[in-house]
Amino acid sequence: MSDAELTVTVAGPVATVVIRNLARRNAMTPAMWRQLPVLLDGLEADPAVRVLVLTGAGGTFCAGADLGDLDELLEAGDGSIAVAAEERLAAFGRPTVAAIEGACVGGGCQLAVACDLRFAAADARFGVPPARLGLVYPAPTTRRLARLVGPSAAKHLLFTSELVDAERALRIGLVDEALPADALAARVAAVTTTIAERSRLTVAAAKEIVDGRADADRIAWWHGQVRESGEAREGIAAVTGRRPPRFGWTPPAAG
Repeated sequence: MSDAELTVTVAGPVATVVIRNLARRNAMTPAMWRQLPVLLDGLEADPAVRVLVLTGAGGTFCAGADLGDLDELLEAGDGSIAVAAEERLAAFGRPTVAAIEGACVGGGCQLAVACDLRFAAADARFGVPPARLGLVYPAPTTRRLARLVGPSAAKHLLFTSELVDAERALRIGLVDEALPADALAARVAAVTTTIAERSRLTVAAAKEIVDGRADADRIAWWHGQVRESGEAREGIAAVTGRRPPRFGWTPPAAG
């Protein structure tokens, strides 16, 4: 039986997916890449889940991908199971937060960049190694990285395959916050609690619009949801009354 797996826990509104493959510093195996979209489908169908945290076991986020069969990898190109998992994570309908310790390299960096927010411990190290391997980084992954850190920083990471520390990752925008290792879990818990308390309507609309997935008709639909749900009236009443808001909007059922 393999010790390489993704595990899921749900505590209140926060779901946590843990990358676990301790013998290989949490490298993602083919089975794990295939498992991730299935897990995400199940969590997205759970109306109680409002935020997703992705992290690694044993003080390491993810040291990369198990390259497996090289011929299969080369044949797949941008159609690889890793890209499919990355795209599913990026499209997840709730906010996603990467909590990063230790190595966040290759496939690990790919997953972290697909999350909405990234919080790193001071010991975290980031790298994109295809130039050391003679591989072409997938186009969707390359574009997502460049949108996040800008063309020059993306080229530096891609051209050199150098590891960068959490301080530099913060400076180039690869992570949102860099923290002492013993403060990471508390900070992630605080942020996810705050997000879970906010209007789901606002958060869901913001994610779609920022990610460029909402056209004019979809944006008009979101504004219609504000009018129909009473969400804004509740928020304003809560501020005026100096009380916590009681937001009630939930995403419509798929299909």
